[in-house]
Amino acid sequence: MSNDLKCVVAGFGGQGSLFAGKVIATAGLAEDREVSWMPSYGPEMRGGTANCSVTLSDEPIGSPLITAPNALIALNQPSYDKFIDAVAEGGVVVADTAMVPNMTERDDVTVIGLPATKLCEEAGLKGLGNIVLIGQLWARTAFCSREALDAAIAKCVPASKPEKLEQNRRAIEIGINA
Repeated sequence: MSNDLKCVVAGFGGQGSLFAGKVIATAGLAEDREVSWMPSYGPEMRGGTANCSVTLSDEPIGSPLITAPNALIALNQPSYDKFIDAVAEGGVVVADTAMVPNMTERDDVTVIGLPATKLCEEAGLKGLGNIVLIGQLWARTAFCSREALDAAIAKCVPASKPEKLEQNRRAIEIGINA
């Protein structure tokens, strides 16, 4: 994987795909890198599709559009099915097996299935599967420094919810160690 991260984070609305993308983008900003974050979502408030494209680079970014991501975080089956074929050769795919039961394999990309939703529920961290998957992607690609990742979590979690900060930090750890 080059130093550039071109990641698509995709799921249903309400699963935190846009928030996860924001965490990754914020980690890039913490390292003073070039960053683009482009959300895309259906018209529904909840239950529709939501995905975002995040690029972290040391060079200026020509377009926020990602046609061949080198990383994919899939939070549900329709998102996995939609994006798996677009992932560039040598890329990394991290999927929540609780929500993506049918993972078609590709021999030219690394596909990691993790029961993120289940791991969160067991740890009392409901709704943080997206953050667990970021932890696993980080463990596989080191797309930023650990300090930048921690700083991004601290910046993205609202200061009005200090208990959420600790939960997100625990979710990142679960993902890294999974």
